[in-house]
Amino acid sequence: MGVTGHGASVFRRMPNAEEPKIIQILAGQSAGLAAAVSIAAMFSYRHAFHAGNHADVLKHITLMALLDYLTRKDTALTVIDTHAGAGLYRLDGDHSQTSGEAGEGILRLAQVLRQSPGELALPIQRYRDLLASLNPAFAQSGDPHGLRVYPGSPYIAAQFMQGRHKLKLFELHPTDFRALSGHVEQLELGRSVSCALQDGFEALRPLLPPPSRRALVFCDPSYEMKTDYARVHTCLGEAVKRFPTGCYALWYPIIPRPEAHELPKKLRTLANRAGRPWLDATLTVKGSKLHTTAEGEVIRPGLPASGMFVINPPYTLHDELKTALPLLVDWLGQDRNASFGLARGD
Repeated sequence: MGVTGHGASVFRRMPNAEEPKIIQILAGQSAGLAAAVSIAAMFSYRHAFHAGNHADVLKHITLMALLDYLTRKDTALTVIDTHAGAGLYRLDGDHSQTSGEAGEGILRLAQVLRQSPGELALPIQRYRDLLASLNPAFAQSGDPHGLRVYPGSPYIAAQFMQGRHKLKLFELHPTDFRALSGHVEQLELGRSVSCALQDGFEALRPLLPPPSRRALVFCDPSYEMKTDYARVHTCLGEAVKRFPTGCYALWYPIIPRPEAHELPKKLRTLANRAGRPWLDATLTVKGSKLHTTAEGEVIRPGLPASGMFVINPPYTLHDELKTALPLLVDWLGQDRNASFGLARGD
């Protein structure tokens, strides 16, 4: 799995002799991944700019809670990631440094955890442990500056793929796919993990239901195109009809756009009509109003909030998020608009 970011050097080797294999792999990576940029000019979205932001914190804490529960059984689980991205991201690279979004997400969370040592809520402890396994300097000191690599959903899911479980990754951006497929192979994840340069919306249908009749579908499109909102609803509706008992986890942005406002309502209606239980968790860190400086410059607040909608959630998920979300509001909230939501239906 590749680390995205501009610059001639991708990841300097750490002096620690016990550095994990992923760091060794990243140390040898070159900037050649940028060669496909001209081919992918139509793909304006790059998650490297947003890796580790507050939306990723919510998204990945939820994903880990789902995987932890669903992989406890020996029966094979098929995990399908429809918009996999590059898999791993540099927090010290140009993409991340340019946006600064990780500073309002995982880096801010890490600083709070360093200042408040002690027992953590299980979902947050699980998340922190994963980050520590990727970043030895962070594991040793707790210093946010030690966080140099951030895991995307493919890397997170791969950590749970022991036994007969299978992970299927789909990514349409040529540059991100090259990073993803190259490092899946280099990390020697074996036949349990496969990746394809394909539209995840279109790839999902023929995979359901899987042979074992157990699946987690993880879907987090960029929503850069307005049509993504309609495609999400249509794709999920078809998937639930084909495989009603599958677990479906969808990330969505909460922004002042009609399509974004209507999507969670439509998803609740979809689940209710199908007679399937659902859970909707949201995290707001700031307000969405534009601000104007004394010089007259209009400042856009960026993404203020996002949500995770899960159909057929494990019974443990609600209580886990109930312990984690209030803490995330306290730790990541930027103004009086900071809040969380946690709703469910049977």
